Amino acid sequence: MLIYVHGAKCIGIEAVPVTVEVDITSGIGIHLCGLADAAVKESLLRTVTALQAYGFRIPGKKIVINLAPADMHKNGSGYDLPIAVGIIAASEQLSLPGLGKYLILGELGLDGSIRNIPGALPTAELAQRSGFSGCILPEESAMEAVEFRETSVFGVRTLGDVLRILEEKEDPSDLLVWNSEMFRKMQEGDLFGRRRRTCPDFSEIIGQEAAKRAAEIAAAGGHNLIMIGAPGSGKSSIAKALSGILPPMTLEESFVTSKVYSVAGKTLRGRGLLRERPFRSPHHSSSLAAFLGGGNKDNIVPGEVSLANNGILFLDEFAEMPKTILEALRGPLEDRKVSISRLRAKVDFPSSFMLVAAANPCPCGYYGEEGRCTCSVGQRMGYLSRLSGPVMDRIDLQVWVHPVDASRLVCREKAEPSEVIAGRVSKARQIQLERFRESGIFTNAEMTNREIEHFCPLGDDCKAALEKIIERLGLSARAYTRIIKIARTIADLSGEKDILPAHIAEAASFRFLDRRYFGEF
Repeated sequence: MLIYVHGAKCIGIEAVPVTVEVDITSGIGIHLCGLADAAVKESLLRTVTALQAYGFRIPGKKIVINLAPADMHKNGSGYDLPIAVGIIAASEQLSLPGLGKYLILGELGLDGSIRNIPGALPTAELAQRSGFSGCILPEESAMEAVEFRETSVFGVRTLGDVLRILEEKEDPSDLLVWNSEMFRKMQEGDLFGRRRRTCPDFSEIIGQEAAKRAAEIAAAGGHNLIMIGAPGSGKSSIAKALSGILPPMTLEESFVTSKVYSVAGKTLRGRGLLRERPFRSPHHSSSLAAFLGGGNKDNIVPGEVSLANNGILFLDEFAEMPKTILEALRGPLEDRKVSISRLRAKVDFPSSFMLVAAANPCPCGYYGEEGRCTCSVGQRMGYLSRLSGPVMDRIDLQVWVHPVDASRLVCREKAEPSEVIAGRVSKARQIQLERFRESGIFTNAEMTNREIEHFCPLGDDCKAALEKIIERLGLSARAYTRIIKIARTIADLSGEKDILPAHIAEAASFRFLDRRYFGEF
């Protein structure tokens, strides 16, 4: 008897359908075909043991299992469950009238328990988009899809739960993910704010007003920021505090970022969609594949630039990073996506992140600090020259961070708290959401040349000021557009409808590392 069970596979952050075909005929042996990897092939032994644990017999006939389409590689353990229910239905040990109504994925334990799988969120989206009645997923994985109220998302713990749904003999609504105890606990956690990530408050950071101002502008417009200064001057603390003034993600941003984490298997189990903006801080020795993403064949997983989508990618010791990684960041910074190509597949991942970088000005770290530097001029020039012009062009805000005076450290005057700064940032972001409502973007940093022409008209005074700045600094066309974007954000923070010359001047003050000045550092 030929049985069809519907599953899925993730390519990028989208799920595509996979049909598990099970046929039992005269003969002997269990045969699996359809370009399955080792994890899928091992599923046969897990499946047989789990079925026997539940009292089902394995027919002494030829069992052929095909994963269609056969020209697409299948990977992972998520096909255990569809294979198991396919064997039960094909051997006619149970009647499962609901089998064709749901997308089914899950890893089987030897005792029939069901373990988590990656990619549950795109799978639930596929089920809704394809017109299925719903999907059947492991309980914790199903929690990723609690927002899909238009389709039935079942969270199951055992093979018995799955059979109960598919037999349609009783009401399985208690297995719907939003009726589960785990969902109730999640709501209570949200209610009492238990999910807030702890980060430094700006009131705890003494001095550094220029760097704080740059951080506020970066947060308000989604701009990239680099801080250069001596060790211990507060660069890392400012970068971590910056995550505390960012507004919560919109539902659309949360959905896209959660899909990235879902296919990477890095979601917070039992927490639904990600609500806080991600803060990723990979070590500077990480590999190129860890940064950009990679894998073999069409099993490609996202890297740090995609895991930081709609959040912050903090790169400490920026000048110590391998040049291959620094130059590879050009594409994601400009296009806000990363394309990974293999012989049989090409996958696009979103990578719309804020780059926050920190670096020392020289190998010893103390250039510019009252004669403390022990490096030669050649060493200093060689150190910062690792940051190529094209890379620096893509960083909007550049700040030199000096150590705080001892007198200010001792007095410890209280600075403006993050809550107040976050309020201004939130208002500026709301202005941008209204501005770009029909444009498909969220922040000023995402504007293309077309949007800049439309949303950033400049008066004669602004044009004259900008022309003088470009001539004096020798800026590239990319740096020119970045000054306009920053000026637009400064105007939004000030509540101004139009960009003023003062906004242009402040924006240009954050471009001190441009090419004409490289030789001076």
